[in-house]
Amino acid sequence: MEKKVTIIIPNYNGLKFMEPCFNALEAQSDKNFELLVVDNGSTDGSVKWLEERRIPSIFLPENTGFSGAVNVGIRHAKTPYVILLNNDTEPEPDYVKELVRTMDRSPGIFSASSKMIQLHHKELMDDAGDMYSILGWAYQRGVGQSSRGYNKPRSVFAACAGAAIYRREVFEEIGGFDEAHFAYLEDIDVGYRAKIFGYENVYCPAAVVYHVGSGTSGSKYNSFKVRLAARNIVYLNYKNMPALQLLVNLVPLLAGIFVKYLFFRKIGFDSDYVEGLKEGLRTAGSTRKVRFRMSHLGSYLRIEGELIMGTFLYIWEFLRRKLKIVRSY
Repeated sequence: MEKKVTIIIPNYNGLKFMEPCFNALEAQSDKNFELLVVDNGSTDGSVKWLEERRIPSIFLPENTGFSGAVNVGIRHAKTPYVILLNNDTEPEPDYVKELVRTMDRSPGIFSASSKMIQLHHKELMDDAGDMYSILGWAYQRGVGQSSRGYNKPRSVFAACAGAAIYRREVFEEIGGFDEAHFAYLEDIDVGYRAKIFGYENVYCPAAVVYHVGSGTSGSKYNSFKVRLAARNIVYLNYKNMPALQLLVNLVPLLAGIFVKYLFFRKIGFDSDYVEGLKEGLRTAGSTRKVRFRMSHLGSYLRIEGELIMGTFLYIWEFLRRKLKIVRSY
């Protein structure tokens, strides 16, 4: 039977995660997939481990970031779908089957995000699809909420690329992951581009995966992550919003930046945040901006509505965490 999906695992010094991840893939109910590891110049013994087990792999000489690694994997894949899977994950047995089933529903679906649950706190959600707001805030839907909820399929702004499936041929139309991002927000960016071109990103709650989180960077907040995320948020808005939309959204975007600055000043990363913003403003012109087309006007209007709704959803998610409200939706 011809394979329908290639599972691409980017790896950078993730040897300690390898065995449980691959054991979970061995236990998949649907084994109709190819497997490909793209190693980003690891020095922790990952290369030897992969070679000894003869796992199909591409060994890059240096760390090209998440975007660079997965782009290499996507270019090598021949299957209709690709699953991007972080090495610090353990998917449940029906994970692949359910993602493929979701994609088979409609050629208009670009990506499907899985139900990501915290590996070390399985009562808590990690991600139920990624969202974006008019304030320029990207966030994980459901993070920190009860994993008993979030059981209904729905549209999301973008799939979390840590454990999501994509329609491979669409990358040829919209372009791959932007390697200027290196890491962080690259999945929001590619999902944004797909929406501009009229595709849909959805959430598939039946595909469950357990995720360590920050397995490569090592922590939720650090100087490297804060600086890159700040830079990349500038890229994200500049590249995907036409000039008029940027002008319309300028006040809420500036308000969002100011609130974020206050937050990072409180936890000691304000200088990293500012440096990231400065770098983004200096270098945004060198990134791959989406060319405006009148045929995409309807998509831009729909996206603007989603950005507004995404802000209200962020507030609702924030209140749910504070008030510990549990609902299944």
